[in-house]
Amino acid sequence: MSSPKKIFNFNLLRRVFQFAAPYKKKFYNSLILAIVLAIMAPLRPLLIQLTINQGIKGGTEAFFIKGTGGFIIEVTILQIALLLLETACRFFFTFLTASLGQNVVKDLRNATYNKILHLNLAQYDKTPIGTLTTRTINDIESINDIFSDGLIPIIADLLSIISVLTYMFMVDWKLTLVCLAPFPLLIIATYFFKETVNKSFTQVRNAVANLNAFVQEHITGMSVVQAFCRRGKRAQKVYSHK
Repeated sequence: MSSPKKIFNFNLLRRVFQFAAPYKKKFYNSLILAIVLAIMAPLRPLLIQLTINQGIKGGTEAFFIKGTGGFIIEVTILQIALLLLETACRFFFTFLTASLGQNVVKDLRNATYNKILHLNLAQYDKTPIGTLTTRTINDIESINDIFSDGLIPIIADLLSIISVLTYMFMVDWKLTLVCLAPFPLLIIATYFFKETVNKSFTQVRNAVANLNAFVQEHITGMSVVQAFCRRGKRAQKVYSHK
């Protein structure tokens, strides 16, 4: 009887984060920027609301800076300043997460390479070199996505969503519930999409590993293939998998 499928493996995530321990400063700074971006998320819609309700509809005179122009001009300048600040914060956030991911990948590749160097010789008889190359390069590169496009950006997006939803519920909770009506359908669709992509990713990863193993073995062993006149058989095997 097969073991139940794990939804999420926290042990593997904890092992990956051990490599991020030397770069905890970058990790904490990225989390701080994620919180700042979440706080800034509802500010521009709020300013737009003030512009429409008080500047355009109400015709209110300036009250931010007395005697320097209309209310709309002042709010517009404030929006531009806020947009520039948000762009700068998002740039540093992206830079920190990408740098953190690259540093973790570098250390993980060094650890994996040292592990491969100290394997028993029998391991190389059982495992093709192309498969080891794929595991060392492609699979470890996927770990970079955990930091640059995965965990930390997801936390930032979740904080932004919570901040925006909180403001929406404060303004009009009934209208917010109407806007959130399609949300359960999106969650269900996302779940099925995730399962399909996961299977496809596993198939592609195995296919790439088999391809690299086949190419590496037949290029390095070309003299053996030619000595036994197996070129035709090898070519038929290649075309049969197309």
